[in-house]
Amino acid sequence: MDINWGSLGLVFVVALAAAVVLTVLFAYGVRGLAGREVARESGGSGVGQLTGAIVCFAVCAAVVVYGIYLIVA
Repeated sequence: MDINWGSLGLVFVVALAAAVVLTVLFAYGVRGLAGREVARESGGSGVGQLTGAIVCFAVCAAVVVYGIYLIVA
């Protein structure tokens, strides 16, 4: 049995990068929701923070769905 180390390394790097990006996007989404609450307590609307949070969560969901698609297909 021969292992293609270059391909294995590439899969590792892509998986690590995807995990980091997904974690950061989710953290920004949570931070956006928290920022919205702070803005609303200060008398603002917090629409920008809510919009950013929704975009971050939507991208997270798209990445997860695409990953599941790659596994199933």
